[in-house]
Amino acid sequence: MKTVALIAKPKKPEAAQLARALKDAHPQVQFLVEAHFSEQLGWPATPENELRERAELVVVLGGDGTLIHAARLIRGRAVPILGVNLGSLGFMTEIPVSDALEVFGTVLAGKARVDSRMKLSCRLLRDGKTVLEDEVLNDVVIAKSALARIADHETWLDGQYVATFKADGVIFSTPTGSTAYSLSAGGPIVHPSIDCLVVTPICPHALTQRPIVVPADQPLSVQLTSQVSNVYLTIDGQAGQELATGDRLEVTKAATRVLIVRNPKLDYFGVLRTKLHWGER
Repeated sequence: MKTVALIAKPKKPEAAQLARALKDAHPQVQFLVEAHFSEQLGWPATPENELRERAELVVVLGGDGTLIHAARLIRGRAVPILGVNLGSLGFMTEIPVSDALEVFGTVLAGKARVDSRMKLSCRLLRDGKTVLEDEVLNDVVIAKSALARIADHETWLDGQYVATFKADGVIFSTPTGSTAYSLSAGGPIVHPSIDCLVVTPICPHALTQRPIVVPADQPLSVQLTSQVSNVYLTIDGQAGQELATGDRLEVTKAATRVLIVRNPKLDYFGVLRTKLHWGER
C-alpha cells in the first residue's frame, strides 16, 4: 500500500500530531488529506473524488462519526479502514493512539485482521418517485421532532405485513449499528459477522411491539400512514430528509461492504466489555 487517505475529525490537534508521526515513520507512503485537514497540516489538499479513487487504505483519526464519514466518502470501494480513536467512546475506532504506529505498520505489511461489515441500502419514495437513495453502515432512522405527535409506521418484510408501529419512530440498523442508537432504544446486540437487519421501534405505544431481527436479504419497507408533520429520515446521522404522509422507505442489504481493521489485542466481546462495560455486575 503506497497511497493512504487520512480522514480526521475537524479541529483535533492530536490528529495533526499523529498524522505527522505516521508520515515521519513511513516516508515512502503518499498521504492524501481533505481540505480542512490540509490547512492544519500545511500539506496539499486532495479533492474528494481523487481521494476516493486513489486510496488503498483509509486511516481515520477521530471517533465513530468520523469513521462513518470515511465509509460514506469511499462509497463502497473495498478499501480497509483503520480507525484510531480520538473521540470519547470509539466503538468502531478500536485502535488507541498508543498502538496506532504499530498497527499501521502491520496493515502496510498485509498482516492485519480485517472485518467485512454489512451495509444497508435505502430508498425513499414519494408518489412513486425516488426522493433519496443511499447506503449506511450504522442505521436508517425515522423519528419525530420534539413537538410532533407519535406516528403510524406500516411495516412490510418481503411483501408480508409485519406490523404498524405506533411510535416516536423506527430504527433500522445493521449488526454494526446494533450497539448505537438501536441499543439505546432497547434493541439487541448483534455480532457483526451476522448479516441481518434489526428493527427497533422508538418508544412504541404498545408493550407488545418489541425489536425484531430479520433476514438482511429480504426487502423491508415502511410507510408513514398517519397525518403528522415534523417527522424526519436520518441516514447514518450524516444526512436527512423531512418526511410527508404516504412516503415509503425501502431498506435491504447493500451490494457493497465496509472493511474495518481490527484491534489485534481485542476481540469483539473485549470491545463490548471495554467500551460498554457489557457483562459487568
